[in-house]
Amino acid sequence: FGGFLVKEAVVSTQSTGVKQKRKEKAGKWSVPIPQVKQMGEDEVFKVMATGKRKKKAWKRMVTKVTYVGEDFTRKPPKYERFIRPMALRFKKAHVTHPELKATFCLPMIGVKKNPNSPMYTQLGVITKGTVIEVNVSELGLVTTGGKVVWGKYAQVTNHPENDGCINAVLLV
Repeated sequence: FGGFLVKEAVVSTQSTGVKQKRKEKAGKWSVPIPQVKQMGEDEVFKVMATGKRKKKAWKRMVTKVTYVGEDFTRKPPKYERFIRPMALRFKKAHVTHPELKATFCLPMIGVKKNPNSPMYTQLGVITKGTVIEVNVSELGLVTTGGKVVWGKYAQVTNHPENDGCINAVLLV
């Protein structure tokens, strides 16, 4: 009976440790833009009418800047629900290092989190306040252990669909 209480105490300390780690991960960055204006689906997507009589309306065209990976291939147009136009796909971002006060044009690795919606994150939609992952290997940043840092997160500070470029601040 006593052994059961000891196991329960160990389990509870482990679960509090896990919760603590999650809190640390969640609040890891001090984000330059903490609040962003919410965007509705009508602002991000345009309804596409399809079919012979243009009666079907299940397709959506993304009207904001997006990121798709290097190995991305489109589905056949008949089965594609979300269309991401080639003109709105970006591969690079102008990232400012807050301590160096210098801006670098870095290749993007992916979209970490779009604060507007998890679906926008999954589709790779980039709006103001979105946290993106950029390749900082060419900056030559090194960890305390001596390893070269490859990917770092940055937050988008402009409206890319209006400016034609992505400006971001590196989260240090």
